[in-house]
Amino acid sequence: MEKNKIRRSTEIATRYFDFLDQHIDDVVNGDVSDFFELNRIARELTISHKHLTDIIKTEKGHHPCHFYDAKIISKAQELLTTSDLSIAQIAMKLTYDPSNFSKFFKKWTGFTPGEYRNEKQK
Repeated sequence: MEKNKIRRSTEIATRYFDFLDQHIDDVVNGDVSDFFELNRIARELTISHKHLTDIIKTEKGHHPCHFYDAKIISKAQELLTTSDLSIAQIAMKLTYDPSNFSKFFKKWTGFTPGEYRNEKQK
């Protein structure tokens, strides 16, 4: 019984991370207009918000929002280094006001988006 519970937790965590990857791509591509809140993601995965939170914290050691933000930052880094989009355009693709995006990005990386792009282009 315990083995099944562990497998189910791992499956839910995997589904969560797969969902985030697809959802972030959908937002960037304009297929979805805004990022879903965590309770909506839980509903999409057919589990409760609390259950999702408990599983991700147990399986991965952080709240699901931590990983959501980390994946958004990863997508921003990818766009900054592989596209010719302006920082404002990238912010808008990620549904952020450009000034809020810069603060969010710097909080996570220690660099402004411009500094990050310049550093990676050297």
